[in-house]
Amino acid sequence: MTRAASSFATRRAERSFRASFRPRADVFSAIGEPTRRRLLDLLGTGEQPVNRLAQPFRMTRPAISQHLRVLRHAGLVTVRCVGRERRYRLRAKPLEEVYDWVAHYQRFWRKKLKALGKYLDQQQD
Repeated sequence: MTRAASSFATRRAERSFRASFRPRADVFSAIGEPTRRRLLDLLGTGEQPVNRLAQPFRMTRPAISQHLRVLRHAGLVTVRCVGRERRYRLRAKPLEEVYDWVAHYQRFWRKKLKALGKYLDQQQD
């Protein structure tokens, strides 16, 4: 192996090692941006190439790629290369954390709405 190839392989291994210890992006932060939520909606229909995902947006393809990178780091999408094309797929499992959090407040909303309904019924009498 040449010295340049060895150096390249070492840098690549170091980058991979650092990436394995990088903290995962927060799912809540990832879905906090409307563009990323729309991308997740689009991916709900199945795997799609980045060019097709970018079509409905009024932003550059590199900007869409940055949003997809955030979603990937949060574990919400996976990517695979098919030739020169990058195809993204939804991974909904991490959204369970969001669902569980919202479900807690949904119980609160139900109680409050039920109480409001009773109050309004009493006011009509």
